[in-house]
Amino acid sequence: AKVLLPGPPAASLDQGWKEDGFFSVGRMIPDVNRTVLFELIKALGAPRLFVQLLLALPQDVRQSELEHLVEYVASETSPSDIRFFLDVWWEVMKHKEGQEDATVSAFSTLIRQHGCESCLDDGLQPPKRFKGDRGSLNDPPAATSLLMVLIEGLKQTYRSIALPRMRCYALANLVELLSVFSELEPEGSPLPVAEYLDKVSSVVSLWTSDAESQFHHRGLDEKVKEAERSVSLLSVAKLSREELFVGLDFLCTLLRAWGEELQGTLNSSEVLCYESYRLLDTLTTFGKNLDCFSETRDLGEDETRGVLELTQITKDFLKEISASLKSKNLDTSLLSSVVMTIIEQKLDRYEEMCSVFASEKTWAFSKDWVDCLVENKALFQKPELVLKLLEMLVKFAMFRQDKEARELQMQVTKAIVECYTELSLTDKNKVISGVLASWGGPGLSLNLQVVMEGFQGDLNVTFNQITKSVSDEGLTRAVASVARLMLLYPEATVKQVCNLAVVNLGAHQFLGQILCSFPAVSFLETHDDLGRPRNLVVRCLEEAVWGRLSTAREEEQFLEFLAFLMQPSSATPLVSPAEVTKAFVLPYLKSDSAQIELSLQILSKVLGIQSCSEEHWIKSCHPFPLLLSLCKLLDGYTKYWHHPRDQLFPSLETKDLILNILCQLCEVVRPEAAPSPELWVQSLAWLHRRVASLDWTIGLRLKKLYGDHFKNEVPATLFEICTLPEDEWTSQPLPAYGPGSGLLAWMECCCVSTALRETMLTLLTVNVDNPEEVNLFSKGFLVALIQVLPWCSHSEWKRLMHVVENLLQRQVLHVPYTLEYVQYMPLLNLRPFACYLQFSVLFLRGFQLLCSSSCSTWLPAEAWLHVVQLYCGSLTDLLGSVKSAAGPPLHSPEDRTSMQEVSFICIQMFCHLLHVAAMLPSEGCSEPLVVVALEILSQYETFSSADTSPSNTLRRANERHFLESITDNVSDKALRSTLLQKLSKLGA
Repeated sequence: AKVLLPGPPAASLDQGWKEDGFFSVGRMIPDVNRTVLFELIKALGAPRLFVQLLLALPQDVRQSELEHLVEYVASETSPSDIRFFLDVWWEVMKHKEGQEDATVSAFSTLIRQHGCESCLDDGLQPPKRFKGDRGSLNDPPAATSLLMVLIEGLKQTYRSIALPRMRCYALANLVELLSVFSELEPEGSPLPVAEYLDKVSSVVSLWTSDAESQFHHRGLDEKVKEAERSVSLLSVAKLSREELFVGLDFLCTLLRAWGEELQGTLNSSEVLCYESYRLLDTLTTFGKNLDCFSETRDLGEDETRGVLELTQITKDFLKEISASLKSKNLDTSLLSSVVMTIIEQKLDRYEEMCSVFASEKTWAFSKDWVDCLVENKALFQKPELVLKLLEMLVKFAMFRQDKEARELQMQVTKAIVECYTELSLTDKNKVISGVLASWGGPGLSLNLQVVMEGFQGDLNVTFNQITKSVSDEGLTRAVASVARLMLLYPEATVKQVCNLAVVNLGAHQFLGQILCSFPAVSFLETHDDLGRPRNLVVRCLEEAVWGRLSTAREEEQFLEFLAFLMQPSSATPLVSPAEVTKAFVLPYLKSDSAQIELSLQILSKVLGIQSCSEEHWIKSCHPFPLLLSLCKLLDGYTKYWHHPRDQLFPSLETKDLILNILCQLCEVVRPEAAPSPELWVQSLAWLHRRVASLDWTIGLRLKKLYGDHFKNEVPATLFEICTLPEDEWTSQPLPAYGPGSGLLAWMECCCVSTALRETMLTLLTVNVDNPEEVNLFSKGFLVALIQVLPWCSHSEWKRLMHVVENLLQRQVLHVPYTLEYVQYMPLLNLRPFACYLQFSVLFLRGFQLLCSSSCSTWLPAEAWLHVVQLYCGSLTDLLGSVKSAAGPPLHSPEDRTSMQEVSFICIQMFCHLLHVAAMLPSEGCSEPLVVVALEILSQYETFSSADTSPSNTLRRANERHFLESITDNVSDKALRSTLLQKLSKLGA
């Protein structure tokens, strides 16, 4: 470094030795004798080292040194000089930064540190040579680049090249330089991996069979490394257009001079050597590049002529030897060994070789192949490679089942699973997707018996551990455990998750999070018998859970688990509302279906999920037939108490759910859901025709859907008590609604919806100034209320209670309060509570009518419990209203009166309730009555004990005695004993 790159002379000798750390060494080093240097490198056979050192020098210095080499070789040229020069040229083209050894790296560091790019010739004596000087008069012009120095060197020496092998070598170097290090090289991707591998293997094969090759005795590792260098040249510099055409012209000259002789040599029986193989390979590529160059570049007339001429010469040359080339059988048996060597040594493009390794079934499962996979499994930790290995494993398992094959399967399966385990969760999902696409739900278990051995045990142990440690911290660990099972047998794993999510109390959300970590399992399976794709998760839910839910708690967990899968907190949904509806709702919307109530709950749940796209998902679920099915279910409730006892039908509690679903559907099924306005109108007309045969109130429930297309169709008798606008309402003849049934129809309208209830209250016509009309209305109202009561759902009955309250407050409904359970005239202000007392009496009068002999056969025995439940629910609401009106019980003197009034009302309600209980014809209704009676007594105790008036003690004793005497007359023993026990504690 000191000699090649001298620094500027020091100002003085004294200053030089102080400042220059190399002063003493530099004074001892003699000038470089290039003749000795070149002969030494040639003797050592170290052109690569020479090139590495050369290219470590600054640009101008390296070019100068290369010119010295050309000058040396061109003088008294010997065959060894030619070989040396061509080797140096070849190494220059193969050179890549970063592949230097320690010596070259140290040299490069010193050069950079010394850092002076002075001209080597300044102040240096020309080298002494063993060979004679050629003289300076005939010297070629100085080369303008390093690459041109090489071309000029060949120009000066080509006449000295006699051996066909060296001529092939020289031509190959020149063609490769012109192809790769110029604008002839097409821009684009590197060689396809198959072609690349074929070239590397061919080179290794040729070196192995050619005893004259310098790599013949090298090991396979070294041969492959060197072969890779030779087939993947890196263009670090480009010839200018002018330099390129100088080179093309020279190549044309050489092909003319040597072509015929080389053709003869190549067509002879001589074994193909590396140099001749390389020439033919580079010329083939070069010919294609020339064609492309002439078509895509803007060339002058002379340039075009030269390119076309060279193209033709190249084609002719190759044409003459192509037949013999095809007959040469290159040794390609090393292909697998080459691939494994590249992988083991992590040579160039080793990642692509991993893909080849995992795909080539002719090598698979040899001992070397298995060893290579096991030892280098870290290199196969990519989803696409894991999938290829799995495909290979399955093919092998299908082909061979002997003992040795099973051992290999286990060994390879273990290695592949270890590769898969190291993948990220996203990549694991890619693998699972690939497994499902190839083998469906059974996954690897379909063809790999080794997977099934012990799988069920692993499955049980894994999920036992998971369900015992439900926590956010354990989620990552749980997902990792399940990921392995999901790879081996996806279907069984998903079913296990679904089953445990239902039967393990409180674990459904955690298991839902685990399952949603694998979006790949929302795989659409195609079954020939169904003709449409199905979601794997939905199928697993159907087969593992649906139809096996034995308790209400399991049904609830199933619903919550399903909802989580459709709307996970921070993951991709595994199932869509449409898929759930098609699987768990549409097939079961029949009144005799055992799963109908659960199906309706599911439908209600999915309708609450917002659609992610502009087009609502319900459009794909046959919305109008779905609406009709719900309407038919509602129609079935009009005959609810007359269905045979053994006939399946959803309970009256489910009626409210159906009504809510119908309302939701009418919201989401809009004209936009139809492909065209015409189809929308046709669909409405179809639904209207089908609903016409059902109960008339169902059409009113579809008003939001119908819009202005159809009027409200009601019994004609409704027009007798309402002023209905004829542009919105129309009558229809209904035999069941004869004279005097207008109030019944009006009350049924009030049950339909809150909005229609308010409309009915507004349109009702009762002349309050006519006592006879008010009396008739009040009696008819009571009869209609009793007629509607048994068929009402809870929400419908609540609407009617609001109607009663409204009519009582408006004093349209007359309910006289009798003194059946009053011992003495109460000197209290009961006006604020009059409505509540009338309510209680109205209920009593209703039950007196319902339990009378005239109605004895009207209501079936099983209907009484429902009627009592509605009555008790109303009493509870009534009691709450009384408490709200009275406010909290206080001990101030001014509040004593209100406390006494509330106590009085509680006593009246209690007596009315016991009266109703005594009239009920059916046993089994006491439980809801007991609950409400105890609640009334508790309320009575709260307010009466808050009264601090002097007479309170006596009054309470009298009231308790009165209540006990009433209770003593109750025939139901359980009800009587419970209430007496409660009353006995009131005075304590």
